[in-house]
Amino acid sequence: MKLQHVFFLLLALSFTIAACARTTDGTAEKAAWEEIRNGALLVDVRSQEEYDAGHLEGALLIPHDQIPERLSEFGDDKDRSIVVYCRSGKRAGVAERMLREAGFTHVLNAGGYEAMKAAQQQKRLDSNP
Repeated sequence: MKLQHVFFLLLALSFTIAACARTTDGTAEKAAWEEIRNGALLVDVRSQEEYDAGHLEGALLIPHDQIPERLSEFGDDKDRSIVVYCRSGKRAGVAERMLREAGFTHVLNAGGYEAMKAAQQQKRLDSNP
């Protein structure tokens, strides 16, 4: 196997591990909800079918594979806070990378939809003694 192939394989593996690991302690989800409360643009980067089956309130649907042709929907402010999520965090990581490459400076991969819902519910429980 060529060294270049090994490099890309390791890179892909590291993205997958990072996407899975980032939702285990709830840190990413808590940070995401804080950004959303402060006015961040919330973007669901899953498919139309996944979005239709359930999504976070106020989320704009822009599937990760459509981001390059739909960059105008993110606005002109490259410093705007943007929170992206998907099913597990992997596609959101791809979306985060594409947005950063397009010049957006404040993009947060919130991880997965179910984890975001759970964090939202936990926040509600924590604020209602």
